[in-house]
Amino acid sequence: MARILLISTNTTTEPYPVYPLGMSVVASALNAAGHIVRQFDFLMAESRIECLERTQLDFSPDMTGISLRNVDNVDSLSADTNWYLGHVKEVVAFLKAKKQIVIVGGPGFSLMPEEILDFLGADYGVVGEGERKIVKLVSMLETGAQAPRILKPEQALQSKNMHTPLWDQALVNFYLEQSGIMSIQTKRGCENRCSYCSYPSIEGGTIRPRDAQEVTDEVERLHKKFGVETIFFTDSVFNDSHGHYLEVAEHLARRALPVRWSAFFQPTPISTADLKLLKCSGLQAMEVGTDASTDTTLTAMKKPFLLEDVIRFNEACVRELIPCAHFVIFGGPGETPKTVQQGIDNLNGLDNCVVFPFSGIRLYKGTPLYSQAKKEGIVEPETSLLKPLYYFSPKIDPDAMNESLIKGFSGRRDRVFPPSDGQDRMNVLRRFGYRGLLWDTLIKFPETENQTQPTRSTAWT
Repeated sequence: MARILLISTNTTTEPYPVYPLGMSVVASALNAAGHIVRQFDFLMAESRIECLERTQLDFSPDMTGISLRNVDNVDSLSADTNWYLGHVKEVVAFLKAKKQIVIVGGPGFSLMPEEILDFLGADYGVVGEGERKIVKLVSMLETGAQAPRILKPEQALQSKNMHTPLWDQALVNFYLEQSGIMSIQTKRGCENRCSYCSYPSIEGGTIRPRDAQEVTDEVERLHKKFGVETIFFTDSVFNDSHGHYLEVAEHLARRALPVRWSAFFQPTPISTADLKLLKCSGLQAMEVGTDASTDTTLTAMKKPFLLEDVIRFNEACVRELIPCAHFVIFGGPGETPKTVQQGIDNLNGLDNCVVFPFSGIRLYKGTPLYSQAKKEGIVEPETSLLKPLYYFSPKIDPDAMNESLIKGFSGRRDRVFPPSDGQDRMNVLRRFGYRGLLWDTLIKFPETENQTQPTRSTAWT
């Protein structure tokens, strides 16, 4: 039995403070294996290393695990100021000075495990799902067995082997105060093969759903034990083609919990009946991975839908008064000055929704877009991607494109570009005490136009 300290190094609050779900899942697995676990969160500790030092002295761990959620914020316009590995390297150096065995994992680590482990100077790394592998690694270290420096993915975990988080009361209280939102995962894996996305390499390319009743039980526990009223389902895509998301919605609707929820959706066909079921189950809003704004760029990104699907999806949600935020990338494969202008016009034609445009695509090795970037001479094989490198179509000038985006969305408070503008405005709302997604306050459906909230909407002006 070992004493293990787990550390969440994430300190970003974009788009809002997010509970360290991965750390808590690993904590649950270690706890179930009989180890003594404590969770430490750098955001809750206001990034103060002295707080970690006090925890170290109080807990006296045998080894320490670090959860790396993100490498950077994937925003090309603020890449120089939002790179997180420097901070993590300092944390590892502090731990090594304390003679700690340091294990690194998490989705950010899994993107570039060898490079990140070398850069940080940690001892071991865990790639992909951590529950089973971290228990195995700790056992090897306890017995003195020789352990591999990096534990690579094994057979993907199925529902019965997935651990629910070890919810920490202090952490839950902190995140409810900061954002009002708690996170739950209903499935792992992604069935899409988008050209730029690293998600399948992290969680696999096959959908592995959790039992819908178990998900609903977890929502109920969070509500009854911690007073949680708002959930975000963190699946890569909530509305999967197998219909598991509808099973979850049916269970939630039958349970009739006073909990609202939102999730990531893709704009593929969805019926009115299904939308009504989702609303009945507590759906509050949708964050939509539209990703591109013309058929040319959607096809080049290998998205499983076209612009017509986006328009119909948005119209269906408007009819049911469901707030949607479309997240769209400009400058990707196939982009030209013509498609940029077409994309601006297309997005401005979407009614009663919010659009968050982004500029450029963060490159990761192992993705089809990375291979394309090598062929186009945008990146050399030996180039390190520890610091962000962004793909821009060779047919556009990024600066000229950004100017077109600013001009094209000017005067539309529901079209938020550059991304930092939206973050600044949300921070204003939080200082006034508002919690939740916040972007949904930008949408005023015709039926509710007279029900204004001046303080909230003024902050977005």
